[in-house]
This record gives sequence, structure tokens and C-alpha cells, in this order.
Amino acid sequence: MGEVEERLDVLTKSGEKTGISKPRGEVHRDGDYHRAVHVWIFAESTQQLLLQRRSSCKDSWPDLWDISSAGHISAGDSSFITARRELEEELGVTLPKDAFELIFVFLQECVTNNGKFINNEYNDVFLVTTIDPIPLEAFTLQETEVSAVKYIAYDEYKSLLAKEDSDYVPYDVNGKYGQLFDIIEKRYKENTVARSLTLQKQLSRYAPVTLNVELTGLTNSDKEALVLIVKAATVMDEIFYLQSWYSNPALRDWLKEHADTSELNKLKWSYYQINGSPWSSLDDDEAFLTTADSAIRLLSKATRTVREWKGLEYRAAFPILKPAGANFYPPDMDKMEFNIWNNSLGKDQQKEATSFFTVIKRHSEYILDSGLLNDKVGSSKELYTVPYSQEYKSLLTKAADLLHKAGDISDSTSLKKLLHSKADAFLSNDYYDSDIAWMELDSKLDVTIGPYETYEDKLFGYKATFEAYIGIRDDEATAQLKLFGDNLQLLEQNLPMDSAYKSKSVNAAPIRVIQLLYNSGDVKGPQTLAFNLPNDERIVNDRGTSMVMLKNVSEAKFNRILLPIAGACVVVEQQELVDFESFFTHTICHECCHGIGPHTITLPNGEKSTVRLELQEFHSALEEAKADIVGLWALRFLISQDMLSESLLKSMYVSFLAGCFRSVRFGLEEAHGKGQALQFNWLYEKGAFVLHSEHTFSVDFSKIEGAVEGLSREILTIQAQGDKEAAGLLLQKYGVMTEPLKVALEKLENIQVAVDVAPTFPIADKILQ
Repeated sequence: MGEVEERLDVLTKSGEKTGISKPRGEVHRDGDYHRAVHVWIFAESTQQLLLQRRSSCKDSWPDLWDISSAGHISAGDSSFITARRELEEELGVTLPKDAFELIFVFLQECVTNNGKFINNEYNDVFLVTTIDPIPLEAFTLQETEVSAVKYIAYDEYKSLLAKEDSDYVPYDVNGKYGQLFDIIEKRYKENTVARSLTLQKQLSRYAPVTLNVELTGLTNSDKEALVLIVKAATVMDEIFYLQSWYSNPALRDWLKEHADTSELNKLKWSYYQINGSPWSSLDDDEAFLTTADSAIRLLSKATRTVREWKGLEYRAAFPILKPAGANFYPPDMDKMEFNIWNNSLGKDQQKEATSFFTVIKRHSEYILDSGLLNDKVGSSKELYTVPYSQEYKSLLTKAADLLHKAGDISDSTSLKKLLHSKADAFLSNDYYDSDIAWMELDSKLDVTIGPYETYEDKLFGYKATFEAYIGIRDDEATAQLKLFGDNLQLLEQNLPMDSAYKSKSVNAAPIRVIQLLYNSGDVKGPQTLAFNLPNDERIVNDRGTSMVMLKNVSEAKFNRILLPIAGACVVVEQQELVDFESFFTHTICHECCHGIGPHTITLPNGEKSTVRLELQEFHSALEEAKADIVGLWALRFLISQDMLSESLLKSMYVSFLAGCFRSVRFGLEEAHGKGQALQFNWLYEKGAFVLHSEHTFSVDFSKIEGAVEGLSREILTIQAQGDKEAAGLLLQKYGVMTEPLKVALEKLENIQVAVDVAPTFPIADKILQ
């Protein structure tokens, strides 16, 4: 029996899968679009690329020098797996996933062999960065594919391609493929001084603040428990680094270890500590590091052994573009693949797949990693779920152990309950009881720890990152807040939306105000002022949510950022209306308003769903905008009911105006920034915000109320109807960088107002020393 011809997935012209696969020969005969991988091996020390000579029996470009390794992606296979497999089959080099960096996708459209071979191929181009060239005798060549290998300086190779030398497979180095050479050049010929200046500028956007907190109200037992809780919180950092990207922990350790070796390395480490990854939060997640800055790893058995050669050293890679699915999904999985798989599952398995607390993996990767035979997987499905309790088992066991010990020591009943139940949840993956215990926490020492926010999952917004916030409850400020919690049902009944969408029973969100003592895990980039948890819809429906406000963080931001912004961007006559009370009151109201409005909804076809599931990637930005704008509406409503002082009225609008510029500076990739741009642009269009000739803004008090109510109605209705298309259109029109916003941001850039704060925590630092 002859060999079965390889089948390839047929793609649309724009690169999406059609669901059809065909034999390879027919694909090239018919000119169907399909996918392949290119893998380039680059040696840092000699600045050389590895080339292979194609064997003489190849049906295209026989005997010519070409990419280190390349091959079609077979039907049902994925890009990373194919890259690893091709390298192993063609050259005998076995490398783990973290050696491969996807640098760009290249569409090759050409016809050869007198029109018989039509190649419409999407190529995922990977770079493997080794420190030194691999000895040529270390390779094991697949004779049917490769007849020889050699190293060549990348710039020499580029000029051979530019001259269209007949010994080399042609690539248009002045076109899209030239990116390969540009990327290498930029990485290794960079100006250290210029790069240091850029990093200094990026760092200077964060105002350093020291958050000192009084521990006087704590019992001695709780002070002892605090030590263990802070230690458990540092484990959240380790898990979060891993959740961002699989080579991120190695990068972090490497940067820390080399921070003292040069001024540039010190700056890299300082800025990394703020972002928790190689992508800069304030620059729409643009990378400020490259794989050339990353950790060096040694593999002694990646190739056949060569005497007196210690083995292959490579850089642990990460992509220039931040992956939308972080490390929750396979790096080469797209939404379509996930949806097809998810739709094939039973109801319970679907819950697992979209759960906050699972990661998605590939069977084929598991097979490659465990060195099993290259057979297709026993299971017919390529994707599978792994619970967090298993994925992060060693780290969660360590954290659980510390929390149990702290729970044994604490003399606060509700804190004891929280610590023990959270420790149990880490190991069982069932967070329901621990979230209820968190909501019922009534303790001077306030602790939030575990997987909560889903912002990092930009693919679907399903997966939660680990975080910790530890603080001391501010009893006086907490008592003042009862007003909002007590009146949530009243606010819900009066919301500016159709009564059919209103909930008959809103559970008041208990609010706790704390002075933050330490945070860790997913606390990268801009610091949060408050959070409203849990996100688990089952609990939100049964019990509502609970809220924690970080008062000392709010004060630091108000003083270091909001006042200077108001001084630059608000008309002189309205500047004195910007005050901490109205800023903080609106922050509280924002968090309360997450608890009202649509959550669980009935779709037009009568099916039950949730806003999060329907709006998918638009949910976070729209929910942030809702909480903000409905928060303003709610303050106005409470003032009209004589529950809040009339004196707040003007100051809350002007403080909100100044606050718009503060949040938009976080970047429009971030949910809060995008949501804030939507509000500012809407209010500006309606004439509620006015731009003056000297590039300052004011509030038109006669128009602001109507504009706030109109936007509140628009967002609430989109949420209630689960209308993803309308959500996308609203954000597309208003969640963008407009001329008036640019005017304000340029002004702030010129006077160099900090964008956010970078806190240090003396008490926790002392504990951790």
C-alpha cells in the first residue's frame, strides 16, 4: 500500500479555516489557501542564520538553499506543534515550546513548474535564538528533505536574496519577508543610550508612593497571621507570571539576577517589576523587551551528542505582540477552533471549558512533551481542560499551607473561616464557599486572595488571574458608605432603562474601605482604586457582590495625578470644584453600580444567558463604562432624593471630567481606558464637555445631566439585550482616540504629569526580608 497523501486544511483568502481539508497535491493544483511554518535558527554570537539545502527530489526548488526548517501544517494540526515536529524530523533538533518565537505571518502567493504548482500559503514564521551556532555534526538530516546545512551571516544572506542569487530559494527582502532581517537588526544593533532613555521615560510615568499603614488596631494573633498571609500573597505573583506567558517566570528570574550588571539592565528590571511581563500596560501592551533580553537555557540532549560540546543554549522566547489568550490557551489556538470544540462538548464539559478556573491544552503538545510516539491522539478531540488546582498544584499547595497556618493563628472568626476555605479552594478548584466567606469577612485585617479578574484573557474574558490585596479596615470611612448599599434597590428601580429589564431583587453590595498594606499577582501597571467581587455569576445572583475600596491608593492618585491634571486641563473657574471627596464618592458609586443593571439576562429567543457570555471581548470595557456613567447618574439621583449634599453636584461632574483624562492615559487596550474614552467622546459630542481656545475644558452644567442619562440608557439596554453587535459598534465609534482627547493628552505629556502610581509597601517588605 502506498503512503497516504498528507491532507491540508483549506483556508479562505483572508486565512480563516473553511472546515474543508484536501490532499496536498490537489491543494497546490487548485491554488487553495493553506498554512505552513517557517523556522529560522539564529546564532546570537556570530549573527548567523542556519540554512538547509533542499534535497534534489523535492517538487519545488530542488537543490537550493532555504529556511532552516519548514513544512505544511497538516489538517487538524497546529502551528507550534508543526514547527517543533518539522525541526525534529528534518534536522534532528528537539526543542521545547519556549524556544519558538512567532515573529510574523507571511502570505506567499506564487506559481511555479509551468503553472502546475500554485502556492497560496500563509506561513507562520518562527525564530529560534541560540547563543552559539549548533555544530554541524550535531544535526541528523532527513535525506528525503534535506541534503546539507550551513550557517551564513544574516546580512550576507539578505544581500544574496536581494541579488536573486540562483543558489537560494527566492524571498522578497524588500517586501513583507524583509521583516526577518529588520527584527534581527533592530535587536542586535540597538543604541544602549537611546534605549535607556526610552525606559527612563516609560518609568517616569509612574509616581513612586510609599503606602505606610497603622497596625495599631490589630490583635497580636492577627499580626502573626499577617506574616503568613503576606508570604502566601507572594505565591500569587509566581502564579500570575506563569499565567501571563509560559516563559515569563524564566524572564523574570533572569532580569532580577542581571539587574546589577549595567544601568540598562537595572532599568529593564525596574520597568518589568511594574508590568509583571515584557509588555507595557501603558503602551497598549507594546513589548519593551525582546527575546534577546530573555533567559538563557541549556539543553544537553536537544541534538545528537558531539564531543566536548556542552549542548544547545537558547533564549526562552516570547512574542513581540502580547498573546490575546495569555497562557490560558494554546498559543496557536484561535476563537474558531475553541468554539468548534466547545460546541462539540456536553453541557457540563462546556461549563468546564468556559470556567474561570481552568486552562485549555492540546493533546498533541502533551504527546510531544512526554516524548510519546508521534501518533495521533487516542482522544478524537485535540483540546482538553485542566483545572487550576492541577495546573498550578505545587504553588497552590504552598499557598494553601500558609493560609491554613494563618487561619489557625488568627483570633477573628470570619477571617479564620476565609483563610481555611480559601486554602481548601486552592486544592479543590471549587471557590464557591470561599467567595461567600470573603463576602462575609468582618475583620480588622482584610484579605482578598485568589483567582478573580478576567482582563488578562483578551480572547474570551473567561479565565481568571490570581491576585492578593491585604489591608487594614478603615472603620470610620466604612461606616459612611452604608448609604449606597442601603439604596441599591431604589437605584435599580429608577435606572434609565425599560422596566422589563430591571431586577426585582438587588442585593446590596457590602462595602469595606481599607488602607492597602500589600498587593501582588495581577496588579500590574495602573493601580486599582477599588474592586467589586466575586465575578462568579452564581454568587452574584444568590448573594450579590462585595466591594473593597483602597482609600490610601485613592488619595495618592488624587494628589499626585488628578490635581496636576485639573490644573492643566480644566478651565480656571472650575478648578476649585475638583476635590477628593467627590472623586472618592464617585469611585465608591462606580463600584456599587457594578452590582445593579443587567447581569443574568433573557435573550430575545427566550434563552437565559449572562451579559459576560453574550458580549464576550466587549464586556469588560462596556461594564467599566456602565459603572462609571451610571455611577454619575446615581449620585445625581441620590442628591435629588436629599440623600447626598447638593454641594457635591458641580464638583462631581468636574472631578469626573479631570478623571477622564487620567483613565484614558492607561491606553485604549485596557478596559477602563477604552470605557472612559467612550464616555468622554459621548459627553463631548452632546456638548456636556466644552473645549476652549487655550486647550482647557469645562463642564456645561445645563447639558451634562441629559447626556449622562442618555449614555446610561444606551449601555444598559445593550447589556440587557445581550447585543454584541451594538456593543462593538458603540465602542468602535466612541471608544477611540479623538482630537479633543489628543489635545488634553499632549498637554499632559508636555508638563509630564505622572500617569499612575507605583506603590512600595514598607510593612510587607520588612516581613519578606
